[in-house]
Amino acid sequence: MSEKKQAVITFKAEGEMLAALNRIPNKSEFIRAAVLNALDETCPFCGGAGFLNEKQRRHWKTFAKFHTLKRCGKCNALEIECIEHEHGREKECCR
Repeated sequence: MSEKKQAVITFKAEGEMLAALNRIPNKSEFIRAAVLNALDETCPFCGGAGFLNEKQRRHWKTFAKFHTLKRCGKCNALEIECIEHEHGREKECCR
């Protein structure tokens, strides 16, 4: 049986981030999961930055006016649904 190599990685966390991390029961597990998720699943909208810039936020706000998040009835995953399609009206946003 081979042992996994381990290393300790540190980073600075100040202010609000430190306060938020201190409220999490298992910080190491949370941080490992967050890093693995960031490496595996890059958001197509922010490109993996983890936040939206001013122009992206403006586009998102327009998009969000006509879309909502809902749970899939089959797998329970979150998905984006066009509000207008739900009512049988196709908006330009979905063409």
